[in-house]
Amino acid sequence: MTRIATTRRSMLLGGLGTLAAPAISHGQQPRTLRLNHTDTDLGARQEAANLFARRVGELTDGRFRVQVYHSGQLANDARSLEQVAVGSIDLAITGVVTYATHTRPLNLIALPYLAETYEQGWRLYDRSQFIAGQKQALIGRGMRVIGDWEAGFRSFSTTFPLPSPAAARGRKLRIAPVDMIRWIMESQGWNPVVMPVTEVYLAIQQGTVDGQENPIDTIMSQRFHEVAKHITLSNHVYSPLWLCVAERTWNSLPPPARDALMQAGRESGQHNRRTVAENDEKLLQQMTASGATVNRPDLAPWREASQGAIVRARQQYGQEAVDVFLQEANALRGQA
Repeated sequence: MTRIATTRRSMLLGGLGTLAAPAISHGQQPRTLRLNHTDTDLGARQEAANLFARRVGELTDGRFRVQVYHSGQLANDARSLEQVAVGSIDLAITGVVTYATHTRPLNLIALPYLAETYEQGWRLYDRSQFIAGQKQALIGRGMRVIGDWEAGFRSFSTTFPLPSPAAARGRKLRIAPVDMIRWIMESQGWNPVVMPVTEVYLAIQQGTVDGQENPIDTIMSQRFHEVAKHITLSNHVYSPLWLCVAERTWNSLPPPARDALMQAGRESGQHNRRTVAENDEKLLQQMTASGATVNRPDLAPWREASQGAIVRARQQYGQEAVDVFLQEANALRGQA
C-alpha cells in the first residue's frame, strides 16, 4: 500500500487510535460485540450476519469484532430485543413486526397487503416518513436500527390443505406476539397461538398447533415444511428485518466505530435483500422436492378475509392515523 493510500485509510478510520479505541498491540484483544438472531445457521440471515461481522472487522482494522449467535442461542426474538434495550446484548436481527412491542404504532407496518413485490416493500421501508419516525422512537426505547434487511412475504405452512380462508376456521396457528398479526389471523378465522419461533417445529410435530405463518426463507431454514408440508403463498404481510444495536453499546463506541457499524449494516442489508428476493423460487423447489406441496392461491379471498384487521387497527390507533399511513403506502407502491 502506498504512503498516500495509507494516509487516506487512516483519515477514513477517523483516528480510531485516539478516540477511546487505541491501536491493538501484541496480545491486546479486540472488543467483541455479540449479535443474536433466531434463524438457523443455514438461512440467508446467517449468511448476511457473517458478512456484517466480517465488514465490521475490516472497517475497524480488527479493533472491533462481532460474534454471531444463531438459532436463538442468546434469546428468542422478543427476549433479544428486551436484552438489547438494557444493553445485555449488543446487536440483534429480528422481524420488524417484533419491534412493535417496543413502539406500539409500529404495528401498522403489519397491515395486510401493503406491498405486492419486493421493490414496493423496499420503497416503503426506505422512504416512508411514518417508518422513519418509528425508527427514531426506538432510540428512546434503548435500540437503534442500523440495517434494513429482508425476510420476505409471510405465508402459511400447515399440516392440512389450505385452499381458501374457509379452511382456516377454528384451526390453531402459531403467530409472533404482534397485535396486527393476531388481528389478521382472527379476521381470517384462525385460532392464533403465540409462541417463540424456536419452539414451533416441535409444537407442530406434537399437534399443539396446526401450522404457522412466516416468509419462505424462514419456513425453509427452520424446516417447518418437514412437519407442515402444505405451503400456501398468501403473502398476507410484507415482513422484512431490522438489524439494531443497543443504545448503551452505541454510546460507548467512538464515532469511527459507529460509522463502521452503519456501513456494515447497509452493505449486509443490501446483500441480504438481493439474496432473499432471488432465493424464493429456488427454496420452494427444494421444499417441493422433499415432499412439500405449494399452493399459489387467488389472493382476492385472502385480502377480503383480512379486512377485519384494518377495522381493528382504526379502532385502536384512530382512523386518521391508519388512513394516512395507508395513503403513504399506496403512493410509494406506485412510484418507480
